[in-house]
Amino acid sequence: MKLQLQIKMNEDLFLRNPEQTELGKNIIKHSIQLVEKDGFEAFTFKKLAEDIGTTEASIYRYFENKHRLLLYIIAWYWSWLEYQIIFQTNNITDPEVKLKKVVKLLATTVEDDANTSYVNESLLHKIIVSEGSKAYLTKQVGQDNKNQFFKPYKDLCAVIGEIISECSPKYKYPRSLATTIIEMAHFQNFFMNNLPSLTDFGKNKEESEIILFLNDLVFSTIKKK
Repeated sequence: MKLQLQIKMNEDLFLRNPEQTELGKNIIKHSIQLVEKDGFEAFTFKKLAEDIGTTEASIYRYFENKHRLLLYIIAWYWSWLEYQIIFQTNNITDPEVKLKKVVKLLATTVEDDANTSYVNESLLHKIIVSEGSKAYLTKQVGQDNKNQFFKPYKDLCAVIGEIISECSPKYKYPRSLATTIIEMAHFQNFFMNNLPSLTDFGKNKEESEIILFLNDLVFSTIKKK
């Protein structure tokens, strides 16, 4: 029997819970496909409606605008990633091994999770790499923050920060390093594939090199005296 992973989402992100109907699930599924294919700027509810075979009005019953939809799928990804980190490090007792596992998870191409039938995590990871910062680089970031739309990202950083503190209890900046690891993993991936002269990985385009770089950065930082 296949179990379905359920992630609780901030109810202020949507007008109607997309997980409760087939149309809602299709909105999430097809929006991920379209944003990954065409980019967020070119993405519209009109295109999404045509792709699904419904009306724009039907989509607006679920989401106020496309920015809220982007916030939804990105918040969903952060919650899913937090679950993966907790699940895959749960039985690891050595904090350094645990932190290296986290780095690998952050810097490695994501495979689609069979436990989430209407969300393609592989495509969603590509959106995070190329479009993720558009969720908070906006004029309304302050209000979005008050609405706790970024709580899943903060929770993820807190989990990683705790693992960093396990490795080095005296290190003073665990959450700052946690956000740095996450963002750098994505930026280096993007640069490697699109602006290779900004990295040392552009020639071979190997994720394993990004992992080595991040591990070198992280452990040389937290072990400084």
